[in-house]
Amino acid sequence: MIYCFIVFIQETIDLEKQLRVSHKQKEKGMHFKLGKNVLITEKPSVAMEFAKVLKINTKRQNGYMESENWIITWCVGHLVTMSYPEKYDEKLKFWRLDTLPFMPKEYKYEVISNVQNQFNIIKGILTREDVEVIYVATDSGREGEYIYRLVDQAIGVKGKEKRRVWIDSQTEEEINRGIKEAKELSEYDSLSNSAYLRAKEDYLIGINFSRLLSIIYGRRLAKELEEEKVSISVGRVMTCVLGMVVEREREIRNFKKTKYYKIVGTFGKEDGNFKADWKSVEGSKMYNSPKLYNETGFKKENDAKDFIISLKDKKAIVKEVKKSKQKENAPLLFNLAEIQNECTKRFKIKPDETLEIIQNLYEKKLVTYPRTDARVLSTAIAKVITKNLNGIAKGFKDEEVQGYIKKMSEEKYSTNLLKTKYVNDSKITDHYAIIPTGQGLNGLNSLKPVAQKVYMLIVRRFLSIFYPPAIYKKASLIGNVKSVFKDGSETMEQFGSNFKILVQKGYFEIAGVPGEKKSSKDKQENDAENQDGTNDSENQELTLDSKFFELLKNIKKNDKISMVGLDIKEGETKPPKRYNSGSLILAMENAGQLIEDEDLRTQIKGSGIGTSATRAGIITKLQKNEYIKLNSKTQIVTPMQLGEMVYGVVYMSIRSLLNPELTASWELGLTKVAEGEITADEYMKKLDDFIRGRTDNVLRINNANQMVNYYNYVAQFYRRNK
Repeated sequence: MIYCFIVFIQETIDLEKQLRVSHKQKEKGMHFKLGKNVLITEKPSVAMEFAKVLKINTKRQNGYMESENWIITWCVGHLVTMSYPEKYDEKLKFWRLDTLPFMPKEYKYEVISNVQNQFNIIKGILTREDVEVIYVATDSGREGEYIYRLVDQAIGVKGKEKRRVWIDSQTEEEINRGIKEAKELSEYDSLSNSAYLRAKEDYLIGINFSRLLSIIYGRRLAKELEEEKVSISVGRVMTCVLGMVVEREREIRNFKKTKYYKIVGTFGKEDGNFKADWKSVEGSKMYNSPKLYNETGFKKENDAKDFIISLKDKKAIVKEVKKSKQKENAPLLFNLAEIQNECTKRFKIKPDETLEIIQNLYEKKLVTYPRTDARVLSTAIAKVITKNLNGIAKGFKDEEVQGYIKKMSEEKYSTNLLKTKYVNDSKITDHYAIIPTGQGLNGLNSLKPVAQKVYMLIVRRFLSIFYPPAIYKKASLIGNVKSVFKDGSETMEQFGSNFKILVQKGYFEIAGVPGEKKSSKDKQENDAENQDGTNDSENQELTLDSKFFELLKNIKKNDKISMVGLDIKEGETKPPKRYNSGSLILAMENAGQLIEDEDLRTQIKGSGIGTSATRAGIITKLQKNEYIKLNSKTQIVTPMQLGEMVYGVVYMSIRSLLNPELTASWELGLTKVAEGEITADEYMKKLDDFIRGRTDNVLRINNANQMVNYYNYVAQFYRRNK
């Protein structure tokens, strides 16, 4: 133990030495006076964590901390933003068609007024003569990169060495590693390019199309809504999400319930019986009949009754008996979208609340970086994953969790994940999945109850991947019944049944068995989850106890089984479900699946609408614009009258903005810029062409007055809500 401690101290001293010596001072034969290192973070709380690791114990000053070798300062989110059009030309303050499209050759930026003081402090630090190395430790992602690059650009930092700290958690080991392995900032130039492009794209689409549609359609829309004026807000991602919500509402609104009638037979022997569903297959009397709703149901009850007559008092001949085992492994780990959806279902909290909670857990060193799209681990972290497990085992005093870990130890469950589906470097862009670090547990009890529940969700999902798979015993039986009809024809009609039983819980010991009653601890969460029908088990196979499998032991192919009875079971089609805030986040992440063109769908696989960092904010913005309504109790999302009217305006003017195909392909393009596959100039050329082309098209169509009938159509669905 003493030896290990000495080694740790020596490594810390070595790191301090390395950081104090600028790379410029390593030239052969050259000796310079040691300069200072600056480390800049995205927010003060993160700066304090870095200060602890670097053993900077000096008093916090106005906007920074300073020791002999280090200066630590911080942004407070964005300090610099893109200037509005009127900063280019005062005339552009007024919204006029002859000023569109607005496409500046050079973009202007300005310091945000309410953070001017902190910007000045940072400017003073970064331009000091004794500062030689700047360590950029803003959040490790596209937006964090953009926050610093804007500051650097506005200050005009010259003659300093700049290095990028890229970390996945705020543990001491990870911070030390991030500083020690910090790369030249220039290695992240492609990521910076994509960040600038994303901002320019949102800026240009928002300003040009919001002004364009507001000028052409806003006056008439205001009149219909009995408002003095209406501005139509358009966004690259926001408008597409509005389209998803409105289109789902219309599907529900236009849905017509359809009843259908299934035939269910009861078959049995002396030692028991079971139920099986009739199915129309090739050779059946009803094969491809217009009387059928689908292959197992009739459109009319009388047709089902007539058909039953031909089946009565018959025996079934067993055509096939299959028995198998089905293994079900634990699901992949949480990314931000998945846990936002889970928290919406369980705790009825909004996605931005979930993000805020997990960000807080991250800053308290409890979990890894939250803004991630990945659901797997990197090979590097998988090799040292026992550190996380050991930390939870030693520091997390929860009795339930300790029981899970104890069983892992007693049963000698493997902690080697390298050849499992949970490790895949190719599916990680910036960060791996959200997992517990095994650290920071002393502060867990000080968190709000909902934050503790979110942490427990992350821990459970993490521990479940080390447990064996759940194992089901499955059986299927198909039997044929000879049928004779009034016209003298005979057919063999097929009945079939599928059953399964859980024989080994495996990871369900942690996650819970689907359909099984929860413990009293989880009952409230489970009840909430079922309020809006999100826990739908309609299509699950029937689960029976072991008695049925005992019955199957005595049934083999070609056996004759008596038909005990025939019943008609009425079914009814159901409309699609409304999105809740969590499922809307998932729909945004998986937007590529909505694309009809198979080749394009494959091409943009993995590119959703927006990013993990921005999706929750999009929903909030739609709410603030009064385009959508979010039920605070159920989190169900519905359009508002203004939102559906704006949807119609966009549909009749720039329809492609509603198309997930366009939005997801843009996101793919930004990813390609970040990865260096295409240049920023290539991307901007396509964006420029798109905006100019769509603007010209809207000016040509001149259909503002034709929208009145549409506004009246929409209004009828909202009058009762006023």
